[in-house]
Amino acid sequence: MHITGLGTGRTLLALIAGSLVLAACSEPEPEAMSAPAPAAPPPQVADEAVTLNRESQVRAVISENMPYAEVGDELVYGYFVAPSDMFEPLPAVIMIHEWWGLTDEMRARADRLAAQGYIVLAVDLFGGKTASDPATARKLMLSVVEDPDTANEKIRGAFEFVSETAGAPRVGSIGWRFGGTWALNAALLFPDDLDASVIYYGQVTSDEDELRSVNAPILGLFAADDISIKIDSVEAFKAALESLRKEYDIEIYAGVGQRFASESAKTYDATAANDAWNRTLDFFSLHLAGDGTAANGS
Repeated sequence: MHITGLGTGRTLLALIAGSLVLAACSEPEPEAMSAPAPAAPPPQVADEAVTLNRESQVRAVISENMPYAEVGDELVYGYFVAPSDMFEPLPAVIMIHEWWGLTDEMRARADRLAAQGYIVLAVDLFGGKTASDPATARKLMLSVVEDPDTANEKIRGAFEFVSETAGAPRVGSIGWRFGGTWALNAALLFPDDLDASVIYYGQVTSDEDELRSVNAPILGLFAADDISIKIDSVEAFKAALESLRKEYDIEIYAGVGQRFASESAKTYDATAANDAWNRTLDFFSLHLAGDGTAANGS
């Protein structure tokens, strides 16, 4: 469903949610089942769409936890955000969380980006689970590493949702650390369709055969003192992109450590984080909102 001429962003959410409900109702009930299986619960209790006004934001946004796809006979939920004054489909960004899961911090990032004039769908690769300690986070991350096909299907569903149901004319990806790796993977999943990819200190590859198909411009933001993402691997990634004549911008921040852009991290560095965010906005403005749809600033 291509949506145009909508009066408000709230109407957008209502129509999109309605389209999914109608699609679900149209599915025939399996004859072998005596009763329909209960729908998978949302990752967190879905709040009503709310308007958020923050000084740092350019536009007020509305947000909602909502189903956007079905994978393995279960509904997949994500955090959908759009400007509240949206009248026409806007460029979209698929956002992928850190290994902590789809936390309030990730939702705040989605709100902040949507306020710049984008549709944002923050996917949940952990099925509603979050972690507050490294051991649990590692376990959740390994569950995805051991079953990448399901994660790929969730990201494919997100791409179809924002491009087809929400009608986004251009689509980008963004992720932090674990999510940064998957943001690059999105560029591999949609080599001819993704319009931009932003990688915050994620694991990257220097395999030219693997990167050859990527056509999306890439922005990579890394920390020189990251104990997990070695600078040698980042430089090799950069060299491979250069060899393949891909469009890219790699920034390595000196004197900062892993998760420098996460306010909840002990290694948070405001100067580097603000610069990285401004680079992100400029990058998306150039490749997703080249017609001036998105506002500048933070």
